[in-house]
Amino acid sequence: MANHYKTVQSLISMVCLSVLVGPVLAQTVSDNKKLRANAAERNTARASEAESLQAQRRTFATSLLTSLADEARSFNDLALRPRVLARAADTLWDADSETARTLFRRAWEAAEKGDAEGVTLKTKDSPPPMVIALRRMSGQDLRSEVLGLVAGRDRALAEEFLARLTADAKRESEDLKSDATARNTTDSWSGSEASAKRLQMAGRLLDAGQIERSLEFAAPVLGQVNVNSISFLSTLRAKEPGAAATADRWFAALLARAEFDPSSDANTVSGLSSYAFTPGVYVTFMADGHARWSQPEESAGPLNPPNLAPSLRNRFFQVAASILLRPLPPPDQDFSTSGYTGRYMIIKRLLPLFDQFAPDAALALRSQMNSLAGNAGTTAAGSDSSLLTKGLQPAGTADNAFENMQYRLDHAKTTRERDSIYADAAALLGSQGDARAQDLADKIDNSDRRAQLRRYVDFELVRFVIRKKEPSEVARLAKAGQLTHTQRAWAYVQAARLLMNSERARALQFLEDAADEARRIKGDDADRACLLISVATQFVRADHVRAWEIMSEAVEAANSAEGFTGENMQLRFPIATKDGVKISSIGGEEFALVGVLRSLTKEDLDRSIDLAKSFKNVAPRANATLAIASALLDKNAEVGFKLQAR
Repeated sequence: MANHYKTVQSLISMVCLSVLVGPVLAQTVSDNKKLRANAAERNTARASEAESLQAQRRTFATSLLTSLADEARSFNDLALRPRVLARAADTLWDADSETARTLFRRAWEAAEKGDAEGVTLKTKDSPPPMVIALRRMSGQDLRSEVLGLVAGRDRALAEEFLARLTADAKRESEDLKSDATARNTTDSWSGSEASAKRLQMAGRLLDAGQIERSLEFAAPVLGQVNVNSISFLSTLRAKEPGAAATADRWFAALLARAEFDPSSDANTVSGLSSYAFTPGVYVTFMADGHARWSQPEESAGPLNPPNLAPSLRNRFFQVAASILLRPLPPPDQDFSTSGYTGRYMIIKRLLPLFDQFAPDAALALRSQMNSLAGNAGTTAAGSDSSLLTKGLQPAGTADNAFENMQYRLDHAKTTRERDSIYADAAALLGSQGDARAQDLADKIDNSDRRAQLRRYVDFELVRFVIRKKEPSEVARLAKAGQLTHTQRAWAYVQAARLLMNSERARALQFLEDAADEARRIKGDDADRACLLISVATQFVRADHVRAWEIMSEAVEAANSAEGFTGENMQLRFPIATKDGVKISSIGGEEFALVGVLRSLTKEDLDRSIDLAKSFKNVAPRANATLAIASALLDKNAEVGFKLQAR
């Protein structure tokens, strides 16, 4: 009975508790719903505010760009006019493609006018038509620059412009066509001007990661073997595994076409070998003994040799042998680009590969070489040429360099010869980071050449330790090396960049050292403005106040340098060696206004616009405006980015 009573009492308590708790729970649920509703309203309001802010930025950026485009149409500089119009169109594309397309058309018209005047091609020495054609093929004209930007945005428009360019090229190349030798030499190297420009566009798209679009542009001219097509396929192959398979299929098609093409010659084989064994290094030999070669800058280095499937590699040797072993025509009837001499040189260059991978064909090729060697000039031409091993063998070691240097010194007859020998060895050792290069440079008798080579060597040592990411050694060499003010300032900037995340205080001091060194550059030298911009770009990462201060100095320097434009700028430091001119180059985006101004604009738009207006010369002012508009149109801009009322 007692237990029954307790059970009833418990049930009554639970009922009472539910009566009391029920309203509380209901109120809690109601409150939670209100909280969620309020949160949703706040999120909606924030999204609406962000969307409104983005719309304001887009409107203001569009206004900036269209105003700049209108101003560009009256620029006196015929080269700047199409460049600014095209870049304005490219920047505006995502926000307003129709207006951008109109600007691209204006840019093309301006580029046609500029190219007609020869503003980027003509020089004081009045080069012959063939030289002008070669420059255009290499993309050194305004229409190529415009095409490169259009191709990334609108394929149909790019094809339209390319068709117009092809028609113009046919009318402009009559002088070149009258010279059959020049035409054959040019075509065997880079193909027609139209195909060269198509592949330049495709290459730019490939660099931007637009693989499918780049192939769409390149496909019509990938059936030709020349430096542009092989370079494109080699770069494509290095992108990713899927792209490598695509590149190999195109290469297999090239092999099939070359095998049955009666115009294929030794230079065709040499071009094909570039893809198979020396990507980035392309060599051709002419009938008169001259040669041409192309390779990446030493700072980039060649692409790694591809790991071709054995079947594809064997197919290359099969096709190469069939072309190289074709019967020799009488010398006066040999119209190939290589001639007897070129064929001899290319067989000699590739013979070690045949010995390794196709020994049966190597026997026949040696016999062919013997037949060619009986002709005047072939043996002499092929006996001593660094091009025979370029890309096929690694650069000589330090020990080999010293051994070769001593042998050459023992046979040198003049001081000039000895200076040249020391220079060659020092340049090689410097690129390998060997400090003994400094001692060799100091042995040169000619004071001017000694000073020039010592600067080159010291700067190569700086670049070597930068690649090894040794900031303390970079700073030591920057202080002690025989460098120009430009080189020294750049070295301090690189040391700061390497230390910025780990030792900020030291990094900031190196930036101050770089700024001091930049101030020692002549006031009217564009290098001064470039280096100060590079310093400011690094300061943005750590000290915005100092970045603004340095940028004010950069503007002052730019206003004193007529040659400063605010674009990507490469500074080159060449030195002549027996293997040709070696070039150290620095710069690019770190010397341009776009990076630093995009960052500063997101912090303070009004101040950035005032900074842009303070450029006296039209080119940097235009490029600064483009950078500001680009920052405004950045969809990933920080929430704190505000558009002030103007």
